[in-house]
Amino acid sequence: MPNALISVSDKTGVVAFATTLVSAGFQVLSTGGTARVLREAGLDITEVQDFTGAPERMNGRVKTLHPRVHAAILGDRVRHAQEASDADIPWIDVVVVNLYPFEQTVASGADADTVVENIDIGGPTMVRAAAKNHQYVSVVVDPADYDRVGTAIAKDSVTLDLRRELAAKAFRHTARYDALIADHFTNTAFPETKSVPLRKMQDCRYGENPHQAAALYADASATGRSLARLVQHQGKTLSFNNLADLDGAVRAVFEHEDAACVVVKHMNPCGAAIAATPAAAFTTALAGDPTSAYGGIVAFNRPVDVDAVIAIRKSRTFFEVVAAPGFSPEALEKLSARAKLRVIELPADWADSRPSGHDARRVQGGWLLQDWDVGAVPEWNVVTERVPTGQEERALRFAWANVRSVKSNAIVLAAADGEHAWLNGVGAGQMSRVDAVNFAVQKATGPTQGTVLASDAFFPFADGVERAAEAGVMAIVQPGGSIRDDDVIAAANAAGIAMVFTGMRHFRH
Repeated sequence: MPNALISVSDKTGVVAFATTLVSAGFQVLSTGGTARVLREAGLDITEVQDFTGAPERMNGRVKTLHPRVHAAILGDRVRHAQEASDADIPWIDVVVVNLYPFEQTVASGADADTVVENIDIGGPTMVRAAAKNHQYVSVVVDPADYDRVGTAIAKDSVTLDLRRELAAKAFRHTARYDALIADHFTNTAFPETKSVPLRKMQDCRYGENPHQAAALYADASATGRSLARLVQHQGKTLSFNNLADLDGAVRAVFEHEDAACVVVKHMNPCGAAIAATPAAAFTTALAGDPTSAYGGIVAFNRPVDVDAVIAIRKSRTFFEVVAAPGFSPEALEKLSARAKLRVIELPADWADSRPSGHDARRVQGGWLLQDWDVGAVPEWNVVTERVPTGQEERALRFAWANVRSVKSNAIVLAAADGEHAWLNGVGAGQMSRVDAVNFAVQKATGPTQGTVLASDAFFPFADGVERAAEAGVMAIVQPGGSIRDDDVIAAANAAGIAMVFTGMRHFRH
């Protein structure tokens, strides 16, 4: 009689799968909790402690760590057949194991002792043993595989290819599990070695280009702001570029505490505004660059209501995605008229969250990891003779909140009026800062006279400030720190421009 060993923490579907095994002639071995569930379902189960002749010990820490169990899993059915017969060790041909819920235990905020007790030892040992001996043993770690494996067992058609596929999945399962544990106990941000436990969330329509395949993976340790927590209400599957732009859009829009809307195209805001309502914020943001907004991503930091949807529809602009932390039922109904539009709902707690882990970028042969560029605006230092007016300061703070989301070298022009503030021009990704100023002025859709300017890094020369003065800019915010700061400040004073240093740079490469 063939044997199957079942020991699972996640008992989803286990009764049905065990029933399939019993129907196929298997004797089912199991541990305490799983055995109890299977017996309650009416199945005849042999407990592992009866199979080994050794009771569970150390409050259940030692259950399956026994030579008879591992010999039955690991033995070569040809080379070790006589040894197994002499020792009366029947083979175990199917191992069904998923591990203690370490990840969920940590996420629940459990105390240190509870976390330690949820580090599985026997489970990973059995999984790895079965995966190693996949020539003979089928190892199942995912309830999603029960149906197809059960069907193959019932038809006596389990192939080596299937067992190899299951083994690969099992090794990934234990590797991810160990990485989660290692990360939990690591007390340094950048250890000498690092594993990134990822879980595939979805395939993308394609990568950056249609000939490239792509998929979205979630960082297992991600809490707070995570694209894996999004809910898609309608529209086509998101592409690699959609997700990248969406990430940029939600980063940008949640820089603002007031109701805000940001329109992103190719990772750069081409329009942004704060206003009294989402509808007003959208209309003002779109006016910043309606041409570039075509095919862009629209993100809100407030739930979208019917008025905002009406404003979007009236614009007659094609958008790939609309994202917000909630949609009214009426808003969703009106958005459904655009079947191809992807409507993405962010978790309601997005505004109060931060991204976890590290910002990461793939480079050839490795990864670059860094802290996220988040945090409060530092104390500002007015360095010019003229101090910004109240309205200029409001516009400057709005501009500074947006410039960190623009590809470097980055310059943004902005303006404010009452409770509104908006982007007027964006110079993104230029090789020289004065070119970025020129481009922002050229892209401006409204008058530049009286606007303010934010620069993501210091002005290396006075020419950028002089060009801003020619355009009518009245106030500038920048980090400062150039060896020519005195020249830059002198140029601002000569033009009557108020200038603020922040001491914080916001390169975004």
